[in-house]
This record gives sequence, structure tokens and C-alpha cells, in this order.
Amino acid sequence: MAPRASESGSAVDLFRRKPLISTSSPLRGRESDIFHLGNLKERRMNQTTQPRIFVAGHRGMVGSAIVRNLLARGLKPENLITRTRQELDLTNQLAVQAFFEQERPDQVYMAAAKVGGIHANNTFPADFIYENLIVQANTIESAFRSGVRQLLFLGSSCIYPRLAEQPMKESALITGTLEPTNEPYAIAKIAGIKLCESYNRQYGASHGVDYRSVMPTNLYGPGDNYHPENSHVLPALIRRFHEAKVANASTVTLWGTGKVRREFLFVDDMAAACVHVMDLPHEVYARHTLPMQGHINLGSGEDVTITQVAELIRDVVGFKGGIGYDTTKPDGAPRKWMDSQKLRDLGWQPSIALREGLQKAYDDFLNSPNLRNGH
Repeated sequence: MAPRASESGSAVDLFRRKPLISTSSPLRGRESDIFHLGNLKERRMNQTTQPRIFVAGHRGMVGSAIVRNLLARGLKPENLITRTRQELDLTNQLAVQAFFEQERPDQVYMAAAKVGGIHANNTFPADFIYENLIVQANTIESAFRSGVRQLLFLGSSCIYPRLAEQPMKESALITGTLEPTNEPYAIAKIAGIKLCESYNRQYGASHGVDYRSVMPTNLYGPGDNYHPENSHVLPALIRRFHEAKVANASTVTLWGTGKVRREFLFVDDMAAACVHVMDLPHEVYARHTLPMQGHINLGSGEDVTITQVAELIRDVVGFKGGIGYDTTKPDGAPRKWMDSQKLRDLGWQPSIALREGLQKAYDDFLNSPNLRNGH
């Protein structure tokens, strides 16, 4: 069926989703039944009413840290909405739509994602791009349909070109070739950023949509994945050094040369930054971003070589052996250091140093047998 013209003269696809009610005009006729927005007065929060917040991916390292932060700030448990993967499959569009229609949260933290290290990304590239794309699209679209006006999407530092100028500014996005080892994951995360920007551009003024994006650097801490093959570099090293210590091994072998540089941020610092960004007034966030460059970097502000972080982990774990290198394995990008000046200008900075964070991460590893076994 061909598009029909609206009163303003623009083409409207008849098969397109139903738009939200405009915040600039009152409800008319059957619109309240058509759009299923419920009582708009219930969505207007005042000083004595807390928002109802959905944290997607609350059992993962990132999502669980956001939950801890929100509760520590005084969010009442009854205003926190979570679902396990068994309770809600975010790849199922109809299930996600039904969930949002029933729960109608006021805010959404989009922390659900399929993540992994170099080996996992190289082995399962189709899974990484498909699952992340579909989860993001389903969640953001269903949030929009149900009237959610505040959403925070979490991306990754891998969105930036492999040889981007260091430290990487937000403006480096889509200016060069991505790192091949995690390109599918990066493409999905870039799409998530552009989804948020596009909903803002199309529906921000008319419907009050304010969907923001943050790009954390490499994260670590409580709740990390310590799988021997599918984890990120830091939890993988914690496991390797611990197992080498237990086995009284003489050497721990690192992938690559150990010369590449990485930036690390403790996950509870990341969570504090996310809530800080979500709570910024719209006009403040808008002053520090652009309509088509709406993301903000979340970093610690300093980077180290893989050898340096391995030496710190060796010290924390108490391993007495040496460190070797398997140079037949890929290094990944030569350096990943984010420029987080925008975040600093917005009044936030990290509080946990790398050595302290590694000790906390190792303590969590020791107290989490399921994670140690890679489950």
C-alpha cells in the first residue's frame, strides 16, 4: 500500500508503528485508547514520587552495579523493575512489547548485551551482531511505544576506529576502520547510539523523548565473567594467575606482546557515572552533546600496558612465577584510551584506583565459585 499524506504534507507509512501522544497537544477523541499511554498524570514525577526504573541486564556485571547504585541512593525496591533472561527474552519482540505495556517504567537503563573477549568475538561474530542489534532495537522501540521518555544506552569503547587518535574523543566515531576482532559487536553498539539519536531527533521536541548514550571503557569488578575462553582480558588474567598460583606453576602466558595499552574502570564507578548522566537536566546534557553525536565517554582517565596490569594482578593474587607471551595470538587494537573530559566537565570523576579495584575484583572472584567455573 502506498504512503498517504498527512495534514502537514509529509508521507506517513501506514504500516509504521503507532506514534506516541504529543506532549504539546491534549488528547483527542479515541487517542487515549489507541496509544495505550494510561494516565499521563501518573507519569509526572514530583519531589515526593520516585520514578519506576527498569534495568535491563540486571544480573550482569554492569546491570547489577547500576542496581546497587540506585538502591544505595534510596530507590525503593518496589520501584526497581528487573527481569531475568528466563522471565523476559529481549530478542523476542512481542514479549518485550508486552512487558513494557504492562510495566510502563519511567526510566530505562539499557545494560543488557552479549559481551566477550577477543576469542569469543572471533568465534561467534554472527551471535554478537545479531543478538545485540535485536535486543537494542526491541528494547528502545518498545520503550518508546510505552511512553518512556528517559533511557540510557550503554555502549563500548570498541565503537571507535582501531587507529583513532589517543585519547579517543566522542567526535572520533565513524571516522575510520574498526578493530577487526570485535567489529560485529562494535557495529551493533554504534547502531544503538544512532537509534537513541534518531528517536531524539524525530520525537524529542514533540514527545519529550530523551534517550542518552554512554560509552564505558574496559570494565571490571564484582559480577564479572571469568570464563577461561570467553571473558575479557582482566577477568581472564585474574583467573589465569589464580589457577597458576594454585598449581604452583612457573609462568603465566599472556596473549600477544603485552605492549598494547588499555584503560580500565571499576564497575561501581561506571554505575555512579551512569546514574549521574541519567539525572542531568536535559538542557545540561544537550549543551555537552550534539544531535548526531549524543554519546559521552566514561573512562578512568589513564591507561596501562597489558604487561603492567598483569604485574598488578600477579601481585594482588600472590603468584610468584614469571610472565610469558604468546605472540602468535592477536593483540587487538594497539591502544584504547578514552577522552572523558566531557564527563569531568559534567561534574563526575572516578573514585577507585586500579590497584584497589583489582583487589576488590579478586576478592569477588574468590567468593564467587560459579563465576570462577565460567558459569
